[in-house]
Amino acid sequence: MALPIEAENRREHRPRVLKGAAILNGINNSTIQCTIRNQHKGGAELRISVEARVPHEFLLYVPVDGVGYRSEVAWRAGDRVGVKFTGTEPKPSWFYG
Repeated sequence: MALPIEAENRREHRPRVLKGAAILNGINNSTIQCTIRNQHKGGAELRISVEARVPHEFLLYVPVDGVGYRSEVAWRAGDRVGVKFTGTEPKPSWFYG
């Protein structure tokens, strides 16, 4: 399968990682579990269920980092989602993960 054009035109190399994470949507306090496959300071590639409905903007909470990354979807191809980080936030009080 060919990479999305956005992934082929990356400005920075994304080191491979394997981190558990959660997509948090504060509008209805919902969570979607995902895995971070590669990451750099400006974004990441997530693996997520193909059926999952990912909002365009969300908080990606990474327990091992102890931080939430404010994220925007840049591209999606099947179970892969590329996100751009736009800031950081502490873990929301309503999330117990």
